[in-house]
Amino acid sequence: MTLKGHIENGAVVLDEPAALLNGTPVEIVVAVDRVEPSEASAPTLAKRLENFLKHSVDLPEDAATNVDHYLYGHPKT
Repeated sequence: MTLKGHIENGAVVLDEPAALLNGTPVEIVVAVDRVEPSEASAPTLAKRLENFLKHSVDLPEDAATNVDHYLYGHPKT
């Protein structure tokens, strides 16, 4: 059975009434290729690392290349 509807205030609203019992399991397939981002979507990687990045100052220019040297004393590459 395929039913059509739309999202209204975050809930699915069917376009035509359907005789479904409460608790009937359903599966929703979004019929458009584009979903608008919302404030509830996951934060970006930059946003998640923001607090960490502000503490990473005064690092050597080759810190990324020679991370094992600075962390574990391995020879520089």
